[in-house]
Amino acid sequence: MSRNAPDADGHRGLVVNTASVAAFEGQVGQAAYSASKGGIVGMTLPIARDLAPLGIRVVTIAPGLFSTPLLAALPEKVRKFLGQQAPFPSRLGDPAEFAHLVQALAENPMINGEVVRLDGALRMQP
Repeated sequence: MSRNAPDADGHRGLVVNTASVAAFEGQVGQAAYSASKGGIVGMTLPIARDLAPLGIRVVTIAPGLFSTPLLAALPEKVRKFLGQQAPFPSRLGDPAEFAHLVQALAENPMINGEVVRLDGALRMQP
């Protein structure tokens, strides 16, 4: 990216990392998973600052419960229950919504060094 031709504002690229809401609300038995996602969250701002002189932005998305192939393997009753844990909308996230956020982040050059939760106000229980 550092070799990309800069735009009029000097932007050369965007790094979008994926963490999880588990970085903030780790669940029982998920210490390693939570710690790994916390590491991604923790490196977002320092790396954004490191890459700023090159015109490269760094952001992280921390999704909640999304309809993924992993969750698709669960029974419908379980998927519905999990989706209802989000206050609004009370459903699993759709991958297109994740993609939409990536597009919005790419289009807004002022968003840099930020972690964005994409979770319908979900807060994981212990």
